Amino acid sequence: MYELLFWRYLEEVYLNHHEVYEALLEKQKVEGLEILPVEVILNRINSVFSQWEKVDENSWKNNSGKGAFQVISTPQSIKVDCYGTEGKTMNKLVEVMEEFKCPLYDPQIPERYDEMSE
Repeated sequence: MYELLFWRYLEEVYLNHHEVYEALLEKQKVEGLEILPVEVILNRINSVFSQWEKVDENSWKNNSGKGAFQVISTPQSIKVDCYGTEGKTMNKLVEVMEEFKCPLYDPQIPERYDEMSE
């Protein structure tokens, strides 16, 4: 499994990314993070991955290729657990989240990619 995590800071807020990650994993509310439009984001992911089989409310499987992923959300974050998912698919998820101004935090490295592509 490969984890991707996304959140958005309030203006002028900068926190320790790994501590934010750990708090969000525990589904804690983090002061300094914005509330995300979770339903809108899930609808967007569903639209982008409409060719994939929707296994349940928050899980998609690629029937014509490799990979599957599950989205776990809190009001402040979107976490995507990727299973055998190709890099181009993960990049597509990152692009969707950039539409919502939520850069990727990659806990495997650990690194947050705050430089948003314009």
